[in-house]
Amino acid sequence: MKNQHSNQLLLLTFATLLISTSGALGKFIDLPTPVIIWCRSALGTIFLFVFCRYKNLNLKIQSKKDIPTILIGAVLLGVHWVTYFYALKLSNVAIGMLSMFTFPVITAFLEPLFTKSKLNPIHIVLGLMVLLGIYILAPNLNFENTYLKGILIGVFSAVCYSIRNLILKQHVHKYDGTVLMMQQVSIVSILLVPVMFNMDISNIKTQLPYLLILGLVTTAIGHSLFISSLKHFSVSTASIIGSMQPIFGIIIAFIFLNEIPALNTFIGGSLIIATVIIESIRSSKK
Repeated sequence: MKNQHSNQLLLLTFATLLISTSGALGKFIDLPTPVIIWCRSALGTIFLFVFCRYKNLNLKIQSKKDIPTILIGAVLLGVHWVTYFYALKLSNVAIGMLSMFTFPVITAFLEPLFTKSKLNPIHIVLGLMVLLGIYILAPNLNFENTYLKGILIGVFSAVCYSIRNLILKQHVHKYDGTVLMMQQVSIVSILLVPVMFNMDISNIKTQLPYLLILGLVTTAIGHSLFISSLKHFSVSTASIIGSMQPIFGIIIAFIFLNEIPALNTFIGGSLIIATVIIESIRSSKK
């Protein structure tokens, strides 16, 4: 039993590592951001579809009432991915990932708007910690600075991701997580088809190996393993392990892109990650 728990924990950590490759890949792939996201979505759709068929999962939308929720969730997922990758391009992997990883605390703030729960005073404290972390991350308050733009866009990406998760949590509870992911990435790929005709895709052949890694390793395998882990762990435990994503991402960027974060990135990032861990532990005790 103990060995099984250890194996599942290793699998969850491995899933987190795979998802963490999005930072370095988003920064490295030499294509317009919307084109990268279309490729990610299209390839992710193919891989997830094959996986769902292999597992004999029901791919159909079970009720017409679920269609608006799934569509809105997909749009928010697409906006989240596009803005997240823009944040990576404008700053670096460390700042882009840390800015986006404010989403757990943002979710805690937004949850009372979607449910009957009340705002907990501890969330105000955690929110202030996140704001302080973002302030330390920012090199200066000059809005012409690309790093500051990257931080702001990263936080906006986190807001989109938070709203998407809250919407799905409240309205779509009867679908397998992998099926839901497949439905949403397929919608994102359809919505972004026009970018393939309006943006420069001349470099797509040379970037194909990295796009395949993004679509298969990061999106299909990484997210499927992470969703599967929820059968063995609470959401809070998965969130705590998931908070290692920026750490893994920074290490990957250092190895493959030679990006060395500045001291203020470590300090601000530590504050942001600390709030994620605190909120995850606190919510697990409810």
